[in-house]
Amino acid sequence: MPTEELNLVLGGAGFLGSHVAEALLRNGRAVRVFDRPNADMARLEEIPRGWEYVGGDFLNEADQAEALRGVSTVFHLISTTIPATSSLNPIYDVETNLTSTLRCIELALESGVKRIVFVSSGGTVYGRPQNMPITEEHPTEPLVSYGVVKLAIEKYLRLYWRLYGLSYRILRLSNPYGPRQDIAGAQGAASVFLGHAHAGEPIEIWGDGSVVRDYIYVGDAVEGILAAEASEGPEGLYNIGSGEGVSLNDLVAHIRDAAGRDVEVRLLPGRPFDVPANVLDIGKARRDLGWSPRVPLAEGLRRTWEWLERNRRP
Repeated sequence: MPTEELNLVLGGAGFLGSHVAEALLRNGRAVRVFDRPNADMARLEEIPRGWEYVGGDFLNEADQAEALRGVSTVFHLISTTIPATSSLNPIYDVETNLTSTLRCIELALESGVKRIVFVSSGGTVYGRPQNMPITEEHPTEPLVSYGVVKLAIEKYLRLYWRLYGLSYRILRLSNPYGPRQDIAGAQGAASVFLGHAHAGEPIEIWGDGSVVRDYIYVGDAVEGILAAEASEGPEGLYNIGSGEGVSLNDLVAHIRDAAGRDVEVRLLPGRPFDVPANVLDIGKARRDLGWSPRVPLAEGLRRTWEWLERNRRP
């Protein structure tokens, strides 16, 4: 797409959004960031200047319309919920994420947006795996509201493509980690565990540590997102992950290596919505997009640890 076309990053002040905005800017793309008026701007302070900021409420139609004005491509990375708590209030999840996104799709169509790039959830839309690694054709039976809503958004994007020709890309992302992730947050085990190690605090694990997940370095994830956005054709759905499974126990071992110190581990009772394993098959993205992850887990954790060291508070 021509460099003069405007790219809107919804949730651009967040962890993944700031990295997407940064990559677009480094590629010479015009970038508008949309996030809350009181959003923490610390992540955006780490990226090149030249982006435009629009503060607003994603639930507000007027704010959405202002953010979409003159935009060619939308990168949708906003979510008001996380998997662990979304089912506690599914009505809130639907109203703030599904309904707001459907309104955004309608406004995007009206304002002439050419393509919507939606970051979905490879960790929740499939549910309990019937086989692994998990391909894009695997049945989708989410166990949490977060996954149900992500899947519903995917289906609406396909619907608007069929009805109106609005091009889309869907990225079912595994577990991204890396610099700028909230180490005090409730999700993102790799970065949160690193944060505990950095602070000299014990790492808490739900279950016995045998749960297997697919962790992808944020730089690789963003390259996959942009490769999908730039691909030809009106629509597309891709798994984006490392393609390799790592148990929580092995993740802790890697973190000990990155930190160069021992780390205490506390085991907590397992959670019913945590499937035993989730590893994505990324063959379609390799084949169709020419994309492959390049940063091994040990290297990605080392880079994240170094970022934590540079940003150590006195």
